Amino acid sequence: MSVLITGGAGYIGSHTVIEMLAAGYDVVVADNFYNSKPESIRRVKTLAGKEFPFYQCDIRDKDGLSEIFRKHRIDAVIHFAGLKAVGESVEKPLEYYDCNVGGTLTLCEVMRDAGCKRIVFSSSATVYGSFNPSPLKEDMQTGAVTNPYGRTKYMIEEILKDICRSDNEWTAVLLRYFNPIGAHISGQIGEDPNGIPNNLMPYVSQVAIGKLQQLSIYGDDYDTADGTGVRDYIHVADLALGHVKAVDYALKNKGAEAINLGTGTGYSVLDIVKAFEEANGIKVPYKIAPRRSGDIATCFSDPSKAKRLLGWQAQRNIDDMCRDSWRWQSQNPSGYDGLG
Repeated sequence: MSVLITGGAGYIGSHTVIEMLAAGYDVVVADNFYNSKPESIRRVKTLAGKEFPFYQCDIRDKDGLSEIFRKHRIDAVIHFAGLKAVGESVEKPLEYYDCNVGGTLTLCEVMRDAGCKRIVFSSSATVYGSFNPSPLKEDMQTGAVTNPYGRTKYMIEEILKDICRSDNEWTAVLLRYFNPIGAHISGQIGEDPNGIPNNLMPYVSQVAIGKLQQLSIYGDDYDTADGTGVRDYIHVADLALGHVKAVDYALKNKGAEAINLGTGTGYSVLDIVKAFEEANGIKVPYKIAPRRSGDIATCFSDPSKAKRLLGWQAQRNIDDMCRDSWRWQSQNPSGYDGLG
């Protein structure tokens, strides 16, 4: 079975390529390197001990995508490619709708024309909005999102549901991620954000290594145990394995299915800082800053549907996440630009 992975050079995509190859799938990867580096592809091939076709292609490039489908018999697609920064999406909504929504439409048109009707979509817990209580469950109302990034994920979910309703040959598995952190146990691939990180763990790691002076914790007056925001953090390797299971499921079932990928456990920002310090023996200086608009106190998943339908559940704990994050950062202080 051959699977096209869009955005396969990125953080989650690169880890998923490794796990898909380990599971025996043939993999074809497409990425435009907007938020990723060619070095990640080289390292994935080394870690996997396998070659695979790679195409530098934007998902909005219909001719480029069509050429991939002409050259390869693709049985399913894992769709990661897209813009992903919440703050940037507020500043550049047109770019986000064009890339994320427009790119997905182009991809689905090419898939339809090629007779490939199975897609695993990289969605997000942001589709639940800010009004649903945790633990978040797949049957809760979605759509009351607070930023263009989240709105693109919600729109794409609805588009894929409509496609499945219109043609019962289609399968769409909508994987709603919570907060991916960690890195491959080798320390060879991990999260390498452009500029100042938007997410907590790479920010903590860059403070620990001295690239950034201190961590800003946005708000310590939430209704949580220590006043800081609580989130469901999941190891990226567990998340990658969830995609293997989702492809297995998509090959045997029809229709659209939304599935959470999380641990079901909430950790506060200070929990993460303390766990990182204890796991790695490094102090992480921080300051308390004002709350950010749109942030909520608590957000964690009910992951039981993933266990029931996919036979998947997270295996790695918060100490694993912190140790693996630091191994990646300490071995690659400049990310992929340091070339090891």
